[in-house]
Amino acid sequence: MRFKHVFSIIGPVMVGPSSSHTAGAVRIGRVARQLLGRQPEEAEITLYGSFAETYSGHGTDLALVGGLLDFDADDERIPEAFAEAERLGLRFILKPGSAGTMPHPNFAKITARAGGLEVSVQGASIGGGNIEIYSLNGFDTGCSGYYPTIAISHEDRVGVLASITGTVSRSGLNIGFMKLSRKERSGAAMTVVESDRRPDEELLEALRQLAHVEKVSVIDVT
Repeated sequence: MRFKHVFSIIGPVMVGPSSSHTAGAVRIGRVARQLLGRQPEEAEITLYGSFAETYSGHGTDLALVGGLLDFDADDERIPEAFAEAERLGLRFILKPGSAGTMPHPNFAKITARAGGLEVSVQGASIGGGNIEIYSLNGFDTGCSGYYPTIAISHEDRVGVLASITGTVSRSGLNIGFMKLSRKERSGAAMTVVESDRRPDEELLEALRQLAHVEKVSVIDVT
């Protein structure tokens, strides 16, 4: 786990009783929303560990749904997230996962769908409102969610990673963390790039135009 800013130790400004079970949960939901790139029409949320044991009492369920609606951790609508989801047309299912070893006690899996698109996120709330994203669309990403992140879905081809890093470098964006994950040789791959500031639309469009790049998403839940 990478070092967090000293103020994250104090805890976030938030609605809810627990930074781990509420603020962190909101951010996991927002990651799924932003990876999808639009409001989900339906979502399946599976909870593990202490999330599964206490989610209703600690507001984790409301927080995750609020995150899927792109609410921030201090949004006063979080206590009414279920009603807001119904009003906005988001159908969702919350369920506990089967027993097993997860990377962290506060762990959730989210599958979100809209307009024929589907994304999946596996993440944990690790304390102080901070999160760790273990998987995006089945790829082992290992990003923190603490910095603005570009998630790039692409084919695993020679030169693609060099094209991505070159494009980001020419834009003047500083790369703080970068990881490529693939499921098999010459198949689908994903590269995540954490940066010091949110990328502008010009950079995102340049990345979308690269050969073998299929989708570019920005995740910014800071």
